[in-house]
Amino acid sequence: MAMPSASGQAADESRAILRLIDANLDRAREGLRVVEEWCRFGLERADLVERFKDLRQRLGRCHADRYRLARDTGGDVAAGMGHPAQAARHTARDVVSANCARVQEALRVLEEFGRHGDAALSREAAHCRYSLYDLEIAVLRGGSADPAADPGRRQRLQECALYWVTSPCRDLPTRLESALSAGLRLVQYRCKDGDDGDRLQEALELAALCRRHGALFIVNDRVDLALAVDADGVHLGQGDLPVQAARALLGPDRLIGRSTHAIAQLHQAIADGCDYVGAGPVHATPTKPGRTPVGAGYVREATALSTIPVYAIGGLEAGNLDPLLSNGIRRVAVVRAISEAGDPAAATADLLRRLDASGPVSSLP
Repeated sequence: MAMPSASGQAADESRAILRLIDANLDRAREGLRVVEEWCRFGLERADLVERFKDLRQRLGRCHADRYRLARDTGGDVAAGMGHPAQAARHTARDVVSANCARVQEALRVLEEFGRHGDAALSREAAHCRYSLYDLEIAVLRGGSADPAADPGRRQRLQECALYWVTSPCRDLPTRLESALSAGLRLVQYRCKDGDDGDRLQEALELAALCRRHGALFIVNDRVDLALAVDADGVHLGQGDLPVQAARALLGPDRLIGRSTHAIAQLHQAIADGCDYVGAGPVHATPTKPGRTPVGAGYVREATALSTIPVYAIGGLEAGNLDPLLSNGIRRVAVVRAISEAGDPAAATADLLRRLDASGPVSSLP
């Protein structure tokens, strides 16, 4: 019997990927529609209906003809396969939970296999998955969309490899929109100077953009501002408010990050209950003038020891990430690499590609 050629095997694999993407796009869109209908007729929440509809339409735009044309329902070995658990859905809540889980699983499949030839689909699947964490909680609460009690924040943080710390510029909302469209999902608003009223208005605009894209929005230093704009958390420097005081104001569900420059500070941040730390500066940077760089050594040690996410920070850009990535560092925070980029979307996409190619972050501190 003749063995199949390498080209034939590659063609079979390619067709299998097209078929599974088609199946999971259908599965995700169908599940979203089920929950959308409950929001419409059961909860009578037009705002939630609109958000689920937006997710369906995003996926619909990704459902290219090449996926539909690869469909082979008759040749699908699992077509029509059911499970006894499907008969145990007795309430609307059971149906919502089951369909949200179904959508999340399908989106994860799309995210993973989309990386091999459809990066736009992979990014949209990730966006939809992150957005669904919040939406599921809102629907299961009967339509209450209180983000201050969102248990999904820490789960979403675990999957964020790239963290943009903003710096003041006239076109910041436009830059943020571009970066979010390219897949950014973790943003810190950092503005040390200026009128509080102006900062509040800018932070409100940026927070709304992040919510629209399913991204986490963190405020630097200012717990009061974070609460005023309903941010997902606050980032504290070593000289800022103690973590315990910030937690008392923010409550248990919002995120708290801490800047660290030494192992003792890392251990203290973990003991204080921080959700993540920044480790650096790796290189000298005008963002922190006068701060002595700690180099990559501290970041490697912190990453190895930490039980919470560690973000390398300080003068980082696409051109100097390789030494960090080759040493197992999978999370980075950047400032000027996006703030001063000629094309923020392209710069963000490039950073995400480099980080994605280095390996997953979900199981790493």
